[in-house]
Amino acid sequence: MTDHYFENDLANLHYYKFGSGKQVMLSFHGYGMHGKQFKLLESALGDKYTFIGFDLFFHKETKLKDQSLSAVKEGISKKQFADFILDFCRHEGIERFSIIGYSMGTHYATVVVEELAGMVDECIIAAPSSLNPGKLIPFFSKNKTGNKILEKLALNETILVRMLKLFKRLRLIDAEAYKILYGEIGTAELRFNFYACFTYLRFFETDEAMLLKALNEQNIKSIFIFGKRDKAFPPGIGKEFIAKVNNASVIVLNEGHEMIKRDFVARLSDMLL
Repeated sequence: MTDHYFENDLANLHYYKFGSGKQVMLSFHGYGMHGKQFKLLESALGDKYTFIGFDLFFHKETKLKDQSLSAVKEGISKKQFADFILDFCRHEGIERFSIIGYSMGTHYATVVVEELAGMVDECIIAAPSSLNPGKLIPFFSKNKTGNKILEKLALNETILVRMLKLFKRLRLIDAEAYKILYGEIGTAELRFNFYACFTYLRFFETDEAMLLKALNEQNIKSIFIFGKRDKAFPPGIGKEFIAKVNNASVIVLNEGHEMIKRDFVARLSDMLL
C-alpha cells in the first residue's frame, strides 16, 4: 500500500493505493474512518482491482483549501464534487472506474454515479445511508433551525455528549452508532469536523430518479450490502428502489452497522470474481 496526495483549487486530497489489478475501484469510507477502510479487500480482490482509498473531506490528512466556518456553510454542489473527481482522474490517468462506498461514503458514491455515470462500471454501496438517511441527517444538515442547533452544540462538548445520550435513549441511534459518534467529538477539531460533515455535504442528497436513470441507462452492475442487525440502515430501506434497478444484487450480512469484516470480503468477492 502506498499513500499519495492530489492538489487542486478545492482541496489537498490524501489517498492510498492498494491492489495491482487493471480495474480501478474508487473507495469512499464511512464517518470517522479513513482511506484504508477497505484494505481488507486487497487479499481477495487485489489482483483484479487497484483500490484508491480517499481520506474524505474533514477526515485525517485531506484538507480543503478553505476550511473556514463560512466555507463550510457555503457547502459543495454535486457538480463541484464531480469536477473534483474528474480532475483527480485526469491526474491519475483513469478513464473508467468502479465505486465502493460505506455509510457516509455512499453519499459521495451516489453523487459520482449521478454525475459521471458514463465512466462507472460497478457501484457497490454498503449500509447505504444515501438511499434513506433517516430524519436526523436532513434535519441537522438542510433545516436552518436544525443546522443552527448543531453549530451551537458542536462548540460545546458537554451538550453534544448529552445530545448523543438522548438520541440513544430515544432509539434514534443504536449503541454501535453512539460508540462511533462519541469517539469523534473528543476535541474542538473533531467537533468542528462533525458539524462540517453535516453542513458541507448537505447538497449530496440522492436524487433517486436521476440515480436510477444513471444505473439503468449505463447498465451499471450494482451491489447493495446491508447488515441484518444494522438499526441505522436496515435492509428494508432500499427495497423499493433496488427493485427498479435492472442490474442489481443484494447482500445481507449477519452484522450490525460495522460490517467491513471477513464475511463482507467473502460475499462481495463471490459477486465480483
